[in-house]
Amino acid sequence: MTRPGTAARDAGLQPERTRLAWRRTTLACSVTAVLALRQTLHGHGSPVEVTGAAVIALVWVAFLWVAHRRIRQLAAARPAGLTPAAAVGAAACAVALAVFAMAVIV
Repeated sequence: MTRPGTAARDAGLQPERTRLAWRRTTLACSVTAVLALRQTLHGHGSPVEVTGAAVIALVWVAFLWVAHRRIRQLAAARPAGLTPAAAVGAAACAVALAVFAMAVIV
């Protein structure tokens, strides 16, 4: 909603670039999760590996949920800013995915 006497904000291509960045990040997280799960499936199938794979899958799904919500928000004509909770959630998912993937691979 614009105030009387002010022009509407022209965001240009910024929301589109941000949406594409979220999609690239989602793709990178998906590749990391698939490689970690692949490594787990080629392992011995110990309870630790299976638990690690389950945690990786859950973190990946949580990140997909956060990213999908943000991508949908960016489709609006005037998208709202990223909330601190969503930013922390996305960062936590990315870090957790990297940590658990490294734990499974190493």
